Amino acid sequence: MPFLQIYMSLVKLSIKGISYSQTQNGAYALILNEVDGERKLPIVIGAFEAQSIAIALEKEIKPPRPLTHDLFKNFAERFDIVVKQVIIHKLVDGVFYSSLICERDKIEEIIDARTSDAIALALRFNAPIFTYKNILDKAGIYLKSNTAETDSGAQEIDDVLSNPETFGHEEESNQSGDVYAKHSLQELNELLDQAVSQEDYEKAAKIRDEISRR
Repeated sequence: MPFLQIYMSLVKLSIKGISYSQTQNGAYALILNEVDGERKLPIVIGAFEAQSIAIALEKEIKPPRPLTHDLFKNFAERFDIVVKQVIIHKLVDGVFYSSLICERDKIEEIIDARTSDAIALALRFNAPIFTYKNILDKAGIYLKSNTAETDSGAQEIDDVLSNPETFGHEEESNQSGDVYAKHSLQELNELLDQAVSQEDYEKAAKIRDEISRR
């Protein structure tokens, strides 16, 4: 019964996207959605992990060589290890702790992992992401959709991302349009291929965003 009670307190999450600060270099926030609710769970992550997660989300961006998380997946699959799910199980001083629930030969193992790494792997294994209700109650937020609040929301995400051990509001930002607006679709696709071949995934993501807006 205690195990059932713990399991029933799990809340499934989906990935909304990644937000980045205009004023704090290297600061990113991964925004998770409550699947059966309206709350968001922002988690501050590093630039490398943000890049890895973004690439996994964007199927059309194919790195010429495997990234670290791709290598982990290839290694795990070679030895018949599957990541079944990810659980964000603890929040201490603004830092989230996660576990990978893995299975091999019908034997389940729990592996401690940084939340950013765990989510990057969950995407590659198509594994669901969960957290406990008490964590979402503590750290979850309701994002306001009123467009008049956009400027204040952007300021809030900058304030939050200035401190790598806190969580807070998200406002998606995309400044790539002005840079690539003058390019044709053909030119944009050529620039995208070039950026991927050079492993400049941040640039590739901005070009991809411009293509999507067209």
